[in-house]
Amino acid sequence: MPRNPTLSDLAQAAGVSLATIDRALHARGKVSARSILRIQEAATRIGFRDARFIPVPTLRPAVRLGFVLHKGAQEFYRNLSRALEDACQSRTDVTITPEFRYAASQAPDDFCAELAALGQTCNAVATSAVTHAKVARFGAQLGQQGLPVFALLNDFGRGAHQGYFGLDNLRVGRIAGWMMAQRLQRGGRAAVFVGGNRWHGHALRETGFRSALREYAPSVTVLDTLVNLETRQVTYEATLNLLDTHSDLRGIYVAGGGMEGAIAALREMRPPEKVALVLNELTAESRAALQDRYALMAIATPITVLADALVGAMLDATQATEAAQDRTTIFDPAIWLPESC
Repeated sequence: MPRNPTLSDLAQAAGVSLATIDRALHARGKVSARSILRIQEAATRIGFRDARFIPVPTLRPAVRLGFVLHKGAQEFYRNLSRALEDACQSRTDVTITPEFRYAASQAPDDFCAELAALGQTCNAVATSAVTHAKVARFGAQLGQQGLPVFALLNDFGRGAHQGYFGLDNLRVGRIAGWMMAQRLQRGGRAAVFVGGNRWHGHALRETGFRSALREYAPSVTVLDTLVNLETRQVTYEATLNLLDTHSDLRGIYVAGGGMEGAIAALREMRPPEKVALVLNELTAESRAALQDRYALMAIATPITVLADALVGAMLDATQATEAAQDRTTIFDPAIWLPESC
């Protein structure tokens, strides 16, 4: 009379360990879906009688999503990366592997190189690349090759991607200008920092800021725009120079990264509320500046909501049988004031 197959027989037939068999049979630990399927197939093949107790897994399709960002050491981009990772992991209908790469500089070639690398392994990509014809052409080329490309935070070129996900940056600049106008009714000078000359979003913020001040506080003189390369040290040194050069400096708007330098310079050289400082994005340092009254307002991107929407659009694009429609999504900024922190 033939003997019934044992657990050892099942483990050998499935090519797994006895410990894995025990976990699968009694739900005592995590076992991969592929291993469970192998155990079930082996159990049926050798006639193992307890195979019915092994739960049948549902294999989820696997997708790889790529993200090209910059300034990976800055808190805002670390927070954004975490939000994107969480959005990927929260999906229960598909297994998403996110891959992050960071451009070495603001040079268009650096962004193109990182996009090209991700294009070899990913099903869709999103990037906060600079606005430049070379990046736009490359994004359009990737799209023509079947790789969906999305613009994140900065619209690097219409027609070069399947949608922009970020803020209405002209509106953001006008919000900053309106708030500063309320503080500077007695006139004075105001300064504005942008990260570089190739950020479409920063240019729109600067335009909105200047237009709002012209409308609501025409007595305020806005100085020539300063480029800070989104770095703390450049912003710090430039702010010290502004404070030393212009005794009537009453306001500063940092339209992109590098705000930590402006905060540090004001803490060293001025008492709270002496200079109206408007910032973009809420981080530990900008929150502290608001609480200590060194900052007047922070205008923040709702990164959790943005990340969920972007990941959803990227997944939809990977499943499309033809070119997807423009999925551009504009989010309402979160306004942070000293009393709301």
